[in-house]
Amino acid sequence: MTNAAEREKHVSIGRYIKDVVYAANDGIVTTFAVVAATVGGSLAPITILIVGIANLFADGFSMASGDYLGSKSEEDFYVKEEAEEYREVRERPDDERKEIKSILARKGYRGTDLEEMIRLVTINKTMWVDLMMHDELGMQKPRGQSPLQSAVLTFISFIVAGSIPLLPYIFWGTDTPFRIAVAGTAAALFAVGATRSVFSSRSWIASGLEMLAVGGSAAALSYGIGAFLSATIG
Repeated sequence: MTNAAEREKHVSIGRYIKDVVYAANDGIVTTFAVVAATVGGSLAPITILIVGIANLFADGFSMASGDYLGSKSEEDFYVKEEAEEYREVRERPDDERKEIKSILARKGYRGTDLEEMIRLVTINKTMWVDLMMHDELGMQKPRGQSPLQSAVLTFISFIVAGSIPLLPYIFWGTDTPFRIAVAGTAAALFAVGATRSVFSSRSWIASGLEMLAVGGSAAALSYGIGAFLSATIG
């Protein structure tokens, strides 16, 4: 496998991992926020479980379908614009060569080097159109990521990670103390946050603590709102 092929494979895998990590993040935070709100509202444990599971699947499907529709729309738009560029290259080659000349000149090519680069680019229509798409329209070609596969991975990741705050209520009975769910969720938030460091230059500890702080804030806010509404309305 060539270095270019290896890089392409790693980039493709990286896109999927990124989807999984962020779906897991949303799943944990969203579900735990719902659990915290219902606990704060002094609702029955069985109600917490029912609302939590319903919310988990509804939000998971919503996120996955949004991921699919967004990715598919982006892909379809790129294909449409690419077809238009091919048409312009075929029907108005002289105008398109002028645009290529302008693009290459901005990249620093001059004189005979510029003319040679124009010749090399315009004898290959695929290279010609790719350059126009990237430098004229600012569009990056979607690579190695199926919208459907991405949506399925997003849904599974959301459900698996989002179920963590509900596990104590599912496996240990509805009388399980809320603090067990808090501890499990905190550990999961830190783990997912630490995994995010793969996509940034930050340390895994800093990323984990940041995720824990964000998720904890969302849970505290939800718990407070639930408690307030329970005291006010109840």
